[in-house]
Amino acid sequence: MRHTNLLFIKILFVFIALITCQFSYAGTCTIHVTREACPGMEKDSYAKCGGKPSCDETKKTGSADACAKAALEACDNVAARQKQTKTKKITADFDGAPVEGGKNFCDPSRPDFNKC
Repeated sequence: MRHTNLLFIKILFVFIALITCQFSYAGTCTIHVTREACPGMEKDSYAKCGGKPSCDETKKTGSADACAKAALEACDNVAARQKQTKTKKITADFDGAPVEGGKNFCDPSRPDFNKC
């Protein structure tokens, strides 16, 4: 009887683990970043992309909506960089498919852009 209970508990634990794993899938969110530098600030502005104006950042997210949220957050142009980066264009793909039709998540009229 005791071995039967122990076996049942093990099977139940494995079953719960399998169900949990199915719902915790994380997809690949690729954020495409293109920066426009302030005049003469190209080196500093492009530093986050290895010296280039454009690069991709990859994150694990649980959905296309979470990927869109990460893309929108990537638009932030913090105060310390506002004299380096004039604007950004951010698009994103979730598991290879364009998020929200491949739109630019960065509104060009954001108050943290065009501060050169």
